Amino acid sequence: MHPRTYKSEGIVLGRQNYGEADRIIHVFSKDFGKVVLIAKGVRKITSRKRGHIEIFSKIRFSAVRGKGLDIILEAEQQEAFPRIRKDLKKVALAYYFCEIIGRVARENEVNKLLYDILVTFLERLETSTSLKALRFDYVREIVVAAGYWPAGKTLENPDQVLEEIIERTPNTLRVGKKLLA
Repeated sequence: MHPRTYKSEGIVLGRQNYGEADRIIHVFSKDFGKVVLIAKGVRKITSRKRGHIEIFSKIRFSAVRGKGLDIILEAEQQEAFPRIRKDLKKVALAYYFCEIIGRVARENEVNKLLYDILVTFLERLETSTSLKALRFDYVREIVVAAGYWPAGKTLENPDQVLEEIIERTPNTLRVGKKLLA
């Protein structure tokens, strides 16, 4: 049996508004894999959690298991990646990184290697100048870490392999390819 409350760190993959003041948050956590949480009242101006749960932010959070969705109790931003947020091309690539993890990782399946790859590439993205090469390296590492491609085998067309795995073209790739061209 899982404990009722739990804590971890994670990267915010996405979010969507829910009801008048709530938001559903998708987090790829270090200790619990991909989790979907509801942040109650976070869209109110007075919410203390509001600024801590931005997409592709690294957060420390605690949550309680709910009947449907788990409820996020506390969230503290550990890393906002400010140099990424100042560059539209880097923002597009950060969204791409998050979308790919969201599609490759399974809910509640722990994969510390995938988590570490995501964090490492967000950190590298802050200072990188070769975004296209960074994107290809990211895809290569993700498909190997997720078990879809043998380690050490040359990957000629990472986008094609990735599209076969997730069975679609990533939404952010369409934007990213235009920006990174």
